[in-house]
Amino acid sequence: MDMLTTILNLLLPPLTISFLVFFYPFYVLIKLVLCLHKYLHFENVARNVVLITGASSGIGEHVAYEYAKKGAYLALVARRRDRLEIVAETSRQLGSGNVITIPGDVSNVEDCKKFIDETIRHFGKLDHLINNAGIFQTVLFEDFTQIQDANPIMDINFWGTTYITYFAIPHLRKSKGKIVAITSGSANIPLPLASIYAASKAALLRFFETLRIELSPDIKITIVLPGVVSTDMTTPHCMEKYGSDFILSESVSKCAKAIFKGIGRGDAYIEEPSWMKWLFIMKNVCPEIVDYGLNFLFVSYLKPYFKRD
Repeated sequence: MDMLTTILNLLLPPLTISFLVFFYPFYVLIKLVLCLHKYLHFENVARNVVLITGASSGIGEHVAYEYAKKGAYLALVARRRDRLEIVAETSRQLGSGNVITIPGDVSNVEDCKKFIDETIRHFGKLDHLINNAGIFQTVLFEDFTQIQDANPIMDINFWGTTYITYFAIPHLRKSKGKIVAITSGSANIPLPLASIYAASKAALLRFFETLRIELSPDIKITIVLPGVVSTDMTTPHCMEKYGSDFILSESVSKCAKAIFKGIGRGDAYIEEPSWMKWLFIMKNVCPEIVDYGLNFLFVSYLKPYFKRD
């Protein structure tokens, strides 16, 4: 075993360099051809059945509207029944011919089974599962009064997504459907003041990358890595903390349009806004520089808003 490790240590560096020098240009060319093919063969989602969690506001709400405009049938899931009904009515006005609402909590495994069962009972199939439900919290890790207070973040962001995915897989296999996982840019980039949130999104990223291999070719998986988006989850809290300095956020409607286009093309990853992907590259190529920049931002700009008593 030690000999094999030694051999790999010696061989992989020159093989990797050779690949990058000789084969990477061909890889890029193939990617360009595939990208052109995706643009020319955009998926028609009319009459497709789409289940969206966290559909009462934010990204989930606006992704629902994008599907509705194209004639998809919708199953909308969230905890707030009143808000779901408003989103459902708007979706009908935008063009969806069949919309149901299923109130419930994704962190409850029985509710997750109910979401899938009621969708199948009503529509008879499931084509797309949009895992969007999540919560956000900004707090220094050491400032948790009890460490158990962090549990809801993981329960909703990670376990809630895995629960509903588990129950959806048999139906998505039948329809050769898609799973869309809304994670976060913080899955790849450290996010000060949100360590548990970032951990939940990083767990989702690795979970769905692994699941993509396990479920291929029956079910396709798109992983979304959005940056800061102006939603009910982020904007009020950040405006309260940072006031008018909170200027990096992207409009939720623009983000949802980009996500819908990426889903239709069959993209494996969607980074929105697009400059996020270059930050990810920098993190992989020059991790120390990115870490230094984030540390400087945290110490000089963010930390003053979270001074400990």
